[in-house]
Amino acid sequence: KDVYELCGHSALRVKHSNGLDYVVNYGLFDFDSPNFLYRFVSGQTDYKAGAQPTEYFLAAYNRHGRSVTEYTLNLTGPQKERLDSLLRENVLPENCTYRYNYVKDNCATRPLCMIERAIGDSITFMKEPADIAGWTFRDEMTWFHRNYPWYQFGIDLALGSGIDYPLTIREKGFAPLMLDSLLREAYIPDSTGSLQPLVTGFDTVIPGAEGGVAAGPTPWYLTPAAVFWALFALVLAVSIRDIIKRTDSKWLDTILFGTYGLAGCVIMFLIFCSEHEATSPNWLAVGLNPLCFIGAIFPWIPNFNKLLYYYHTANFIVLFIMICAWPFTGQAFNMAFWPLLLMDMLRSDTYRMIWKCKKANTYTVRQK
Repeated sequence: KDVYELCGHSALRVKHSNGLDYVVNYGLFDFDSPNFLYRFVSGQTDYKAGAQPTEYFLAAYNRHGRSVTEYTLNLTGPQKERLDSLLRENVLPENCTYRYNYVKDNCATRPLCMIERAIGDSITFMKEPADIAGWTFRDEMTWFHRNYPWYQFGIDLALGSGIDYPLTIREKGFAPLMLDSLLREAYIPDSTGSLQPLVTGFDTVIPGAEGGVAAGPTPWYLTPAAVFWALFALVLAVSIRDIIKRTDSKWLDTILFGTYGLAGCVIMFLIFCSEHEATSPNWLAVGLNPLCFIGAIFPWIPNFNKLLYYYHTANFIVLFIMICAWPFTGQAFNMAFWPLLLMDMLRSDTYRMIWKCKKANTYTVRQK
């Protein structure tokens, strides 16, 4: 039920003839470590490799109702010894920490790299399901998060076009559940250079709970798109009333543009301060940035009406251009962005219309 487990998990099991049986896990992290949240957001995601007896590893999955599938690797004796040695060295305190990357260096990619180091060559993936051809990192994430749109909305808000290029078969294995299907068409070279299957067989060690243990899907009426379109309807109603009465709903602009400004600060931090390579470029920063605070604060400051008018004019034009140019940015567009951007444009245009009406009325009175 934890969102970071929706794509599954991978680990390496080593079983010796003398009874030694352990699992090396590359997905260890500590929520209680100092400044964990800041370090995670800033891209300083230090994960660890750790070893534990296989029985303890399996017991945890069995206790949570999760399934475990085991693939037997087709390695020679020397390759097995090399892999065992590499893993033992890797889990030493001075070697176990690594800089985790959600799509490039994680619990699925690390075991593959360790296998390749052991065999001294690359793993070749020969075939992938036809329905995932052309997928990007974001496409794959969206598939696994399809029942949890708020989680995917957060990803689409924070991550830019760096995750929107077509992936190789190997890159698609960043998600353990996808790697599970790709392993059956994975090959390694033998001593003659001929390709041989990486795995000799697979077995379901723990079947898991029937139907899985993931949380139920988010109801359609609570999805980001449904919630934001409902908010858009409310903002539209208030804006129509403001135009008719020629009044400013300052409270609404403060809430709306203040929220956009806060989101813009997060996006700017991710672009310029985070070590996450996938956060930049993020074209949402054109519309969601700290300048939005002008629309939230300036309505309450006397004698700033003209400056506020110029801001809203520029904001409307920039948002319109951004929406028109989005298909050329290479960045995927979450459909829940539509009502958010339209609310932004609506409130800017509402202020412009009211300001023009007030100016025209003032001019007419003066002429009389």
